[in-house]
Amino acid sequence: MHTHPLMLTFFCFALACAVILYTDKFALPARERRRHRPAVSRRRGLVDTISRLPIMALVFAGFFAISWRPLYASAGTMSFFVIFTGISRAKYRFIREPLVFSDIALVADVFKYKSIFYANSLNIVFWIVAFLYVFGVSALYMYFEPSVLPNSHKLLWIILMILVADVPWLLLFYGPVNRPVADFVQHLVGKPNVKVSTIRFGTFGSVIFHFILWLGRRREKIVAELQERFFAAVNDLIGHDADNKAPLVIVWQSESFIDMRHCGVSSVKLPAIDRLQKMAVQWGRLATVFEGGYTLRTEFAVLSGLVPDDLHIDASYPYLRASHYTNVVWPTKLKNAGWSTHFMHPYDRTFFLRHKAMPQLGFEKMTMLDEFDHDPARDGPYVSDKTLTRKVIADVESQTDSKGSFLFVASMANHGPWEPNRVEGVTDPVKIYLEILQQSDKALGELVDHLNRLDRPVWLVFYGDHAPLLKSFADPFPDPRTDYFIVPLAAARTLHNAPTFPRNEEPWKLMEAMLKHANLHKDDLR
Repeated sequence: MHTHPLMLTFFCFALACAVILYTDKFALPARERRRHRPAVSRRRGLVDTISRLPIMALVFAGFFAISWRPLYASAGTMSFFVIFTGISRAKYRFIREPLVFSDIALVADVFKYKSIFYANSLNIVFWIVAFLYVFGVSALYMYFEPSVLPNSHKLLWIILMILVADVPWLLLFYGPVNRPVADFVQHLVGKPNVKVSTIRFGTFGSVIFHFILWLGRRREKIVAELQERFFAAVNDLIGHDADNKAPLVIVWQSESFIDMRHCGVSSVKLPAIDRLQKMAVQWGRLATVFEGGYTLRTEFAVLSGLVPDDLHIDASYPYLRASHYTNVVWPTKLKNAGWSTHFMHPYDRTFFLRHKAMPQLGFEKMTMLDEFDHDPARDGPYVSDKTLTRKVIADVESQTDSKGSFLFVASMANHGPWEPNRVEGVTDPVKIYLEILQQSDKALGELVDHLNRLDRPVWLVFYGDHAPLLKSFADPFPDPRTDYFIVPLAAARTLHNAPTFPRNEEPWKLMEAMLKHANLHKDDLR
């Protein structure tokens, strides 16, 4: 069988390519492929196909380098690409987005925080099956398929093949190579769009091309342009008048919050939300950066004031390159204007790399899960909004009013999955979500009561980061927009009247809108 090893190896590579090109299309449903397929010429389609061959060749070379068995390399390469396609399809079915290059950075978190990723199926059975497949099948090939490694100079051939398989990947991290490659890929891909790229280049091809763009992205000039485009100088921010006490601004990002009465659920009672609507100077529906997940995308949009499209390849996971946006985001602007800045989130500080990103984004202080007395067996999977509210009140009470204070609070209480035992005697996910929603509303009312009694101007910005991933209710949600309120409290209420009509808004405009209402910004930012 191996009398012509070169011909056999070429045939096995060609077979792997044919299978991959056929199966890659299953990463998205046919309806989505038709919807997002770009109108390209036959020549451009051929270029897209050819551009995928080097990636397939490198993966094939990797399997070949460790085995010197063409059939094994072909099977391994096909399995590799098909697994990526399967993961992408599963992710799309779950949250309607195919695999993104930045998802690779979340792999460790998926296994560490299985519940929050709805990945409880990654249990011991999963690992046993995966182990048996990878190592069992590999062992069978190693035993039954003869090696085509030449008999002479074996070590030289082994080293040479390892270099062929690995050096191109390593060179991507070398600036003089990465920059021209990234420029070529940018010309090939155009504006990053994960659905379009998945259709054009397949799942793994899309992941690699977007990763190359991320590595080679020249952010310094882009960020400088964004800063000049979107923001005035720091001195546009007014701390407070000499005769008045400094303002307190609290932005409360409510996890998975949406007023279910918009969706026809009349049984839910949210008196605090109704009260915010009456007190707000601006309120309405908030466009969501992503539906059902990726809280960090909405979070960064609010904190930065940047439109996701302006982030280019960073939009899917902006905290990976948070340091490049230090001088653009609102917390830094406020800190430079003499304000104190505090980020509070009752979850693991390493999740989404917040422990690194938030100080780079201008937060002087962080209060994370390790500062809460939380026992999951006793208190449930997440810190309740009632407990979080008490922590916020304690922090507010410890402050002085000598300088402006900015507190960003990201809650966790409403996060899924909504499983039995989260609410006593309730098993239906929708009813569990509604009950937790009402508990959070009660805590919100307590917070508003306390803030309204302070002897200083207080501004509360409340919004939901995205609609809940509540598939037993709706998939997708009939209207994924959440709710937001910009509310003056305490001394800030004397000069403001609530509007009559709601107003649709984008998350990247919330801080700008609040500062204008509070008269803390002199001129238009645009």
